[in-house]
Amino acid sequence: MNILYINHYAGGPALGMEFRPYHLAREWVRAGHRVRVVGATFSHLRHVQPAAGDACIDGIDHRWLPTPSYQGNGLGRVWNIACFLARLRLQAGQLLRACRPDLVIASSTYPMDIWVARHIARRAGAQLVHEVHDLWPLSPIELSGMSPRHPFIRLCQAAEDAACRDADRVVSILPRVHDHLAAHGLDLRRLVIVPNGIDPADWLAPAVPLRADLAALLARLRAAGRTVVGYTGSMGLPNALDVLLDAAAMLRDLPLDIVLVGDGHERARLVQRIDRERLGQVHWLPPVPKDQIPTLLRALDIAYLGWQRTPIYRFGIAPNKLMDYMAAGCAVLHSVEAGNDPVAETGCGVSVAAESPQAVADGLRRMAALPAAERARLGQLGQAHVMRHHTWPVLAARFLDGLQP
Repeated sequence: MNILYINHYAGGPALGMEFRPYHLAREWVRAGHRVRVVGATFSHLRHVQPAAGDACIDGIDHRWLPTPSYQGNGLGRVWNIACFLARLRLQAGQLLRACRPDLVIASSTYPMDIWVARHIARRAGAQLVHEVHDLWPLSPIELSGMSPRHPFIRLCQAAEDAACRDADRVVSILPRVHDHLAAHGLDLRRLVIVPNGIDPADWLAPAVPLRADLAALLARLRAAGRTVVGYTGSMGLPNALDVLLDAAAMLRDLPLDIVLVGDGHERARLVQRIDRERLGQVHWLPPVPKDQIPTLLRALDIAYLGWQRTPIYRFGIAPNKLMDYMAAGCAVLHSVEAGNDPVAETGCGVSVAAESPQAVADGLRRMAALPAAERARLGQLGQAHVMRHHTWPVLAARFLDGLQP
């Protein structure tokens, strides 16, 4: 089968996020399909931007359409989206001839690519799939406070309605979107849920030694008999790290240290807060390379994942970070209020209320008091679940199986 996969923000191991298109496409190529990914030359998610034109990455054909750079979520990003969609429409004929698709997937975070994908699919006589990452326009409305009457929001809504009406299948990463999509015209018999996953090779490979500063810190904490709580990844408001710091202030009497490894918009402010409040048991270190993440996570006693209390999460969550925690066999402290809770569902840790420092502190006390063998048992439950249900080979097959009549 020939697959055309349109994802504005597509990335890969050498480029950075987002990784989902790369992993699904690689599994499809391994299964004998031909895949062409179409993305933009600029994305705020990547740490390396590709050159415009065609490229082949691990057997996956790519076409990178030139788009301007931007910062933040203002007019610059809107112009970047408009340029990508305009160039995609102009190159529709070329893509048809080069790819001859049997399947066209519209997978950008925003839904407006559905119109060009529909045009290409109809000309090719191909199956059309709309892949839902975040619910636009609902996410900008509820998270950023945009008015439902804003012209950009109305454009997003028209596109979401078109996707629900015209796509042969809608594939959602989020597990609780049924009522929302049905309200916008989707026959739920056309809905397929395919969450995020992990690459099993990342977790079966030999351990990569940690960077010296991080290895030294962990060794010192271990020698002192401290319980180590860890967080890895982006440091932004949605990650609820202020709640974790509030909890840390309540746990000064406990032989417990919190290690934050990552970067992001909130990093400088959080580090200043750690210093200002003299939270000596909280340590921040810069990000480590991706291949060191398994080694780091396996060195933790408890992994932390927190969320803000936000209505949009009623449609479910599918965090990549949690998949990594589970793959590493971490016992997880999960501060959450959402339509689903993978930690509670798999039994791989303790779930507490979102945005509640007292609940997080109580949860950490409870988990720190557990014998190490019991925490390991919790971690093994999560690891078994993710290896059975959330590896990319399993998810790539589920995606295509869900497209069958």
